[in-house]
Amino acid sequence: MNNTRIEVDQISKSFQGTPVLKKVSLRCESGKIYGIIGHNGSGKTVLFKCICGFLSCEEGIIRVNGKVMGKDMDMLTNAGVIIEEPAFLRGWNAYYNLSFLYTIRNKRNKNYLYSVLRKVGLDPQLRKPVGKYSLGMRQRLALAQAIMEDPDILILDEPMNGLDKKGVHEMRNLFLQMKTDHKLIVLASHNKEDIDFLCDEVYEMENGLLTRVSGANYG
Repeated sequence: MNNTRIEVDQISKSFQGTPVLKKVSLRCESGKIYGIIGHNGSGKTVLFKCICGFLSCEEGIIRVNGKVMGKDMDMLTNAGVIIEEPAFLRGWNAYYNLSFLYTIRNKRNKNYLYSVLRKVGLDPQLRKPVGKYSLGMRQRLALAQAIMEDPDILILDEPMNGLDKKGVHEMRNLFLQMKTDHKLIVLASHNKEDIDFLCDEVYEMENGLLTRVSGANYG
């Protein structure tokens, strides 16, 4: 079984001269869930975008399985990502949204995509277009997009956003199953219960600085 690793080493990032990340370091490996907490604007989303290759770092290095982001690879591969709300084909239903993306890279497999939609609690035969979905249903579809190619890495910014109590329970169980399947999961959440329930290690982002905290000592 391969051991996936993400190593963030002393990275810094500024926008228009304002520091957003200040020498941030983080070590992650497969089979664990890592939680990042912090207020809006603290730098969590910028950190995630740097890890994924959406933004470049001004200082420091990010390695994924020993490969340097921005040098050996431009974008994070073999990863499912939720950062801000994904762009959907809003006139199409959930199945056709997944099918469009899946067909670009893979063969079309209707039964498999149906199973992915069921896994996140969506009816694969629902005809309603995504533009008429509730926030919670769109979040379930975003999670389906993130997991549909069975990635080794999940980078999830507020993955429970808009979910009701039942949906939160289902997604928690899904993430724990993926951890058991040796996935590497990094998630940001404002919900202390999600962090306590799911995460092996918890970090707090504040004013661009990342500090490891214990689950009982924040919030």
